Amino acid sequence: MHSVAILVLDGVVPFDMAAPLQVFDFTRLPDGRPAYRVRLCAERPEVAADGGFTLRVERGLQALADADTVVVPGRAEGAPPPSPAVLAALRQAAAAGARIASVCVGAFVLAEAGLLDGLRATTHWVAADRLARAFPLVDVEPDVLYVDNGQILTSAGAAAALDMCLHMIRRDLGSAVAANAARMSVMPLEREGGQAQFIVHEHPPVPRGSDLEPLLEWIEDNLAHEVTLGAMAARAGMSERTFSRRFREQTGTTPLQWLLRARVRRAQYLLENSDHTVERIGRQAGFGSPTAFRERFRKVAGTTPHAYRSSFNGRRPAPASGS
Repeated sequence: MHSVAILVLDGVVPFDMAAPLQVFDFTRLPDGRPAYRVRLCAERPEVAADGGFTLRVERGLQALADADTVVVPGRAEGAPPPSPAVLAALRQAAAAGARIASVCVGAFVLAEAGLLDGLRATTHWVAADRLARAFPLVDVEPDVLYVDNGQILTSAGAAAALDMCLHMIRRDLGSAVAANAARMSVMPLEREGGQAQFIVHEHPPVPRGSDLEPLLEWIEDNLAHEVTLGAMAARAGMSERTFSRRFREQTGTTPLQWLLRARVRRAQYLLENSDHTVERIGRQAGFGSPTAFRERFRKVAGTTPHAYRSSFNGRRPAPASGS
């Protein structure tokens, strides 16, 4: 029987802990026997969880040494850093060949232990920039559900952790067992790790009182029309070179990248809140052709316009042109 140790640290998010606990506990072999033995372990017998309650955990860090798989759930913002003993236990488990996986911001604990150095990793998209800044040796992918490096896996959040766990079960025991575990968890088995997290791309902040504010409002009002770098610079009363430099200084990005994000955000809003065809929404957001819309939307949002609409729009979409 495969053993799974879920490492419970102070500030643990209960749902992040419950996701892998549930899916591994539901997994059965074809003859009905449990496929995994799941145990909670912690540095101390009592752990303060997010939400103001305390968890009692029977097993200590030594349980990591005997585990085939170690899962590190996410923790609440402001939780104390993992102790040297916790980090050492994770490194020892990895050195012994255990598979190590994280849920959501549990990736920070793996990174603190040095287990993600030189590897691809993901976390919840809200925390992805912070992970990349704090651990520059980690190749952070902010727009996928999970990343499998073989021994080390990371997932984007509690729901994505279910996808990651089903992926591990399929690796361990095959598709039939994984499919049954998915049914028990009322989960699809089809979502792959490269599927995008559904990210709302905020505009880079502009300092209050910036001389760019009127220009940015004008851009937002004219997204359906062609907006060139020259037109933006002329409206700002600057040369293109000066305007581009000033724009980057105040927003942290280029004018054309800001424009692309603005168009994608407009398209996201229309996909969520209108019955217009995808082709019409592409035109309304200022994309020159349906092909350009699909390619650029996917580049920024990490998924297709149709997939985004099917996930976020409860309305029945209008038929596509020519159908």
